[in-house]
Order: sequence, then structure tokens, then C-alpha cells
Amino acid sequence: MLKHISIQNYALIDRLDVDFSDGLTIITGETGAGKTILLGALGLIAGNRADSQALQDKTKKCIVEASFNIKDYSLKNFFWTNELDYEVETSIRREITPEGKSRAFINDTPVTLVQLKSLAERLVDIHSQHQTLTLNGSEFQLSVVDTYASHTEILKDYSTQYKQYKMLDKALNELIAKEAQARKDLDYFQFQFNEMEEANLKPGKQQEQEQELETLNNTEDIKHNLSNAAIGLNGGEQNLISSLNEIKALLTNIAKFKPEINELSSRLTSSYIELKDISNELESLEQNIVYDPKRIETLTIQLDIIYRLQQKHQVKTVEQLISIKNELSNKLLEFSSLETEIEKTKKELSTIQKNLIALAKKIATNRKKVIPKIEKETATLLSSLSMPNAQLKIEHIDTDALGPNGSDKIIFLFSANKGSDFKELNKVASGGELSRLMLSIKSLIAQLTALPTIIFDEIDTGVSGDVADKVGSIMNSMAKSIQVITITHLPQIASKGQSHLFVYKEDKNNKTYSNIKKLSVEERIQEIAKMLSTGTPTAAAISNAIELLKN
Repeated sequence: MLKHISIQNYALIDRLDVDFSDGLTIITGETGAGKTILLGALGLIAGNRADSQALQDKTKKCIVEASFNIKDYSLKNFFWTNELDYEVETSIRREITPEGKSRAFINDTPVTLVQLKSLAERLVDIHSQHQTLTLNGSEFQLSVVDTYASHTEILKDYSTQYKQYKMLDKALNELIAKEAQARKDLDYFQFQFNEMEEANLKPGKQQEQEQELETLNNTEDIKHNLSNAAIGLNGGEQNLISSLNEIKALLTNIAKFKPEINELSSRLTSSYIELKDISNELESLEQNIVYDPKRIETLTIQLDIIYRLQQKHQVKTVEQLISIKNELSNKLLEFSSLETEIEKTKKELSTIQKNLIALAKKIATNRKKVIPKIEKETATLLSSLSMPNAQLKIEHIDTDALGPNGSDKIIFLFSANKGSDFKELNKVASGGELSRLMLSIKSLIAQLTALPTIIFDEIDTGVSGDVADKVGSIMNSMAKSIQVITITHLPQIASKGQSHLFVYKEDKNNKTYSNIKKLSVEERIQEIAKMLSTGTPTAAAISNAIELLKN
């Protein structure tokens, strides 16, 4: 339950500290005094959007901090999951800087707004004036039925699988679109790949073929020069090797006279052997080089293919062509893997869809079972609120379409008077009727949830007199099991509370501030008497206020 709230620099509030007790707490005050401001500050604790325009002093940050006793609400798992320190007296704090930046804390540990909302929605339900309109919303109507059905775990399981289902469905559509585009390009990629495959591309092959073609195209010139070189070394009557042999003989004859000549003779012998070997290789080369026009034609065709591919793909080397070929191969393999992935995703989607259909049927069955009970108990409460002939009818519609909440729909229909047709709430119920219907529903579901605190902002709109008294009685009854805080303008309701807070404005340093105080018994009498009369409370109003407080 909410124990305390501290507000600094928010709207008309400079600094405010308010303690709350269990049971029913009443908040009253003149219009514009700041009751809604207090609700706005509580909204920040609940995770509502922060706005720097709400800062009272634009040079300072706004701080709103609330403390809750959470001993009896099974929240340890939340703190463990979110890696937060569990404290029986847990604090939630929001800070807004003058620049509009917002920070959130749970027990002084920084948290995300999602984490803050997740905890706050387990602690407090803030029912503002406009929220009565949510009675018309399908999500709220479903939540009422689901609260009665008590199938939270099934809903969580369904929600988890539905999110996965939607993700897979999106992924499948993306894969199918990708496959369709790939199919358009497939023939072109295959043609390009086949071109390169037929070219039999290998690293270094282009250089080898170009060299071989160059040799074949110059066969005659090469053979002529090789032949002349061989002849110069070892052909004809006058050749280099013969001359070298003669010189070697001359040196051999005189080598015995001087050691240095013997060394020179040995060197000439080595040169003679080397030149002889060169001569033999020149002759062999000349004999092995053969003019081959067919080979020239083959090489020319193969090189033309390579040159054409290089020009086509705007590259200069065979290695670059091979890289492009590998990319094409990967694209072709990717298309094949796309088909496999599509089939796999379809199977996964089908499995989850079957699970969702089964879960949706369970959810729908559970909802159907509790509808008569909701209708009966709501009618009883409405009757106690001076609407004896009012009835809520809940229409259940099965559909084939899977949605985020199942495959069925819930529609609240309402008839305020005997013999009147059932119609949708926004077409038949007045403001006062909607308020009483919402209070009845909130009263019923409060008994089924572990929600510690509920706050009503003038849910008594459109009611007065005896009906207002009965509205107060229902709130008082709710307050026996949960903490109820209500903002009201009606004395009949104000008199029902165990605690009464009064919101007022005061001027200080040429500024207007909102403030709040807890009323004593005498102050409560005076406040309720003011609500019963206009101007200064009369003796009759004071007497009436005393009687109301006794009831």
C-alpha cells in the first residue's frame, strides 16, 4: 500500500509531504486547489510521461518519491528478475530536469521506465476522470473478463507465443520477398557463373597463355636466333668452343712452368664445359619450338574469352574474375538456402499456430464460463446504486483470426432501464451511469486481484444524494481489503473515509502554491459542512455533517 509521497517543484507544489493510511482516504478541496496536480505527481510514479513544463521553478529539477509497503504482495520475484534490492518499504522516485530529461529509481537504483511501470502497475491503479471512457475499450473489457477467469498463466503463455508467431510471420514474408527477388536474378546469375565456369579460370593461367602465344607468334624469329647462337658456339669451322679449346691446349703446354697458368687453364676448362652445355640447350630449344597454328587459334580464343569477361566485369586480372565467380556461386547457394529456410520457417510457424489455436480455445472457454457471473454481480451492485433495472450484457464472439489476446472478442452492452434494448456503452449510458458501472466493475475486480491501492479521481461524476451515499459505501467496502484513495466533491462520499486530506492554495512571496493537510475531526465537520452548503456553513449544515460522519 502507498505509505508516503514527497513532491518537490511540481506544478503549483513547491514542496509537499503526504502520509497515507490504509482503508479509505478522502481528498477534497476547492476547484483548482491542486487535487489533480497531486494525481499527476502520482502518475509520474506510475510511469506516465514526464514534461519539463510541469516544473514550478524552471531552474530546478522536479522530484517525486513515493514509498510503498509491499510485504504481502509476492513481489520478491520481480526484484530478483530485475536485479534490484528487495525492501519491505520500497521507494519509487522520478526526477525531471529543467531540460526535460527524466530518470527513474527503485530503492535508489536507476531503472528503465519499463521496469518502473512494471512495478507500479502491481502497486497502484489510478482511475482518472477520463478513464471511465475506457469502459468502451475492447482491451479493458477483455481485462475485466480475464480477471474473473483467473487464467493469467495461459494468457502469458499465449502472449509469448503470439509475439514469436508474429516475428516468424514477419520473417517468413521477408524471406518470401527476398526469394522472389532472387528468383528474378537467378537466371542472370547462373548465366554469368556458367560463363566463368566454361572459361576454366585458374590463377596465373592468363600470364602463361599470353607467354605461350607470344612465343608461337614469333616462332620463326626465335628459331632463327637460337640456331645462329648455337652455330656461333659450336658450329662451322670457326666457332667459339673450338677457339676456346685451342686456347686451353696452349695454356696446358706451359702450365708446368707456372702455377698461375694451371689455375687459368682450369677456369678455361670450366667455361668450355658451360658453353658446351649452353650450346646443347640452344639446339634443343630450337628443335622443340614448333610453329602450331591450331594451338595459336586455341590460345587466342581462350584469351579472348578472358579479355571479354574482364571488360564485362570491369576488372584486370583472372584472380578478380575468380572472386566474382565465387560471389556468384554464393548467391546461387543463398537462393537454395532461402528455399530451405522458408520451409523451415513455415514448419515453425505452423507448429506455433497450432499451439496458439489450442490456447485461444482454452482462453475463450474460460471467458465464456465467467460471463454469467460478471453479469449477475454487476447487476447486483448497480441495483445497490439505485439502478435496479440496469444490466450489463457481455457478448462473446468467436473468430478464426488469432489476435494479441486470443481469437475471440468481448463487447460490453448496457441497458439502464427495463425493456430497453442492449446497446454499446457509448451509445446508451450517461456520464453518471458510466461512473456507477465503472465503480461496480472496479469493486468486483479489486476483490480478485492483489492490487494494494486504487485511486479514484471523481468517479462520482453525475451522481448525488442517496446514490452518492451508496457510492461511498461501496468504496468503504472495497477499503476493507485494499487501500482506496478518492478525490471527491460530494459530502456523502467525503464522510465515509477513515482519513481526510484537504488540498488548498496559499500565496507566498508573490506566488501561489498548492498544499495539503490532514483534517482533524472538527476540521472534517467544517469541510463537509461547507460541501453541504454555500458560503459560511450554517448550523443545519454542521449538524448534517456530524450525522454523516456518524454513519
